[in-house]
Amino acid sequence: MTIEAIVAKYGLAALFAGAALEGEAAVVAGGVLAHQHYFPLWAAMIAAATGSFCADQAWFFAGRRMRDHRWVAAARAKPAFARALAMLERHPVGFIFAFRFIYGFRTISPIAIGTTGVAPRLFATVNALSAISWGIIFCSIGYWFGHAFEAVLGRLAHDSRLWWLVGGIVGAGLAAALIYRQRSRTS
Repeated sequence: MTIEAIVAKYGLAALFAGAALEGEAAVVAGGVLAHQHYFPLWAAMIAAATGSFCADQAWFFAGRRMRDHRWVAAARAKPAFARALAMLERHPVGFIFAFRFIYGFRTISPIAIGTTGVAPRLFATVNALSAISWGIIFCSIGYWFGHAFEAVLGRLAHDSRLWWLVGGIVGAGLAAALIYRQRSRTS
């Protein structure tokens, strides 16, 4: 099975997981792959929005159900947690919509929101609207810059070395995210 066949078969599932775990870089890469016709742009947008929505719902309910758990207490000790709560108090709906667009608030915010009195239905509704917007925006960025990406890489666009490059970039992004999470847990 070629790398192209693997991407065509599992690309949307990987995009779902990438949107849930890593974020923007995975979704932009999904837009680039949609530009290269591995799957439709609308499917990439749905996978990205759904992955982001599901992950944030899970974090919200983890914060809600495990308020007294040690890992939520550790999250509470972080400065970003207090900043998230302060922004939530000032602009509840606006913050719920915007946190995924604010660097450094993507994971901590739904946990923080889950520890408050925000109704699950309100969070789910605003989270869905935000995830849809986010998925459309970042997939579109990848899609529209896909042409520039192909022009820069030229003939490598259909060369297997490109996939090693893309895999290396995605792998480096995931490694950086894991290192960031590990460091933020210990500090």
